[in-house]
Amino acid sequence: MAREYFTHKGVLFPCLDYSPEKLSYVENEFQVQDDDIFNITYPNSGTNWMLEILSLIHCDGDPGWVRSVLNWERAPWVENRRGLEAALKYPPPRLLSSHLPVQLFPKSLQRSKAKIIYTLRCPKDVLVSLYHFSKLLLLFQDPGSLDSFLEDFLSGNVPYGSWFDHITGWMGLKGNENFFSIIYEELQQDPWGSVRRICNFLGKELSGEQVATVVENASFQSMKGNKISNYSQQRDEFMDHQNGEFLGKGICGDWRNHLSEAQSQRFDTVYRERMQGLGMTFPWD
Repeated sequence: MAREYFTHKGVLFPCLDYSPEKLSYVENEFQVQDDDIFNITYPNSGTNWMLEILSLIHCDGDPGWVRSVLNWERAPWVENRRGLEAALKYPPPRLLSSHLPVQLFPKSLQRSKAKIIYTLRCPKDVLVSLYHFSKLLLLFQDPGSLDSFLEDFLSGNVPYGSWFDHITGWMGLKGNENFFSIIYEELQQDPWGSVRRICNFLGKELSGEQVATVVENASFQSMKGNKISNYSQQRDEFMDHQNGEFLGKGICGDWRNHLSEAQSQRFDTVYRERMQGLGMTFPWD
């Protein structure tokens, strides 16, 4: 089962811990609650960093929760079996995570006031991060060569489907009062301002001192050193701990150290083609 995929409504998912039945249940029957907060990303776009920030904001900056409760228990993934079970038992207000594209997300979102926080990252960095991550995570197939993985990524032949479809789908909600998008690069350049904007969106008032403790405890170094947040506790059936660490470098622009000029140009060609209708610009454009 490990490293095998199935297709659900045109999107690839890992066989381990996922099923078409559970995905259909999530889309059609899962009840989103008005006080839910969803941490949503395409894989390898800053998911766990945002989860750490949201966990700390939830506790007014107090790091006790992020040091004592595993991050996938603090914000369960609604689309996989274990996460869904946890989400259904979670007392409100719930902090939940998802990589689902918008068309597979619970339909009940449309009738709720639940808040969506969507984090985007430079897609070349996403590609490189996902490539290395696929060698660690036993849910994902071995990515093969970077050249072949680049083509899989560009065509959407990877778990959770196309990055381009994911971005255009979720950014279609931009302008809705319960939708907030933020860019990984912004989080890096201005963590203080970013945390304040997130608090503002959540209707949460934190003092300058509390914001400082959020920023400090959600820093890459803090997370890397926190065994509750760095996935070192993830079970061996899901992760090959011998092959590296879950948290990579946490930097922007690392793709330049991995992609050749030809690979970068190939990416740019498809990117321009796929993104021209979106009417948005990003720092990496």
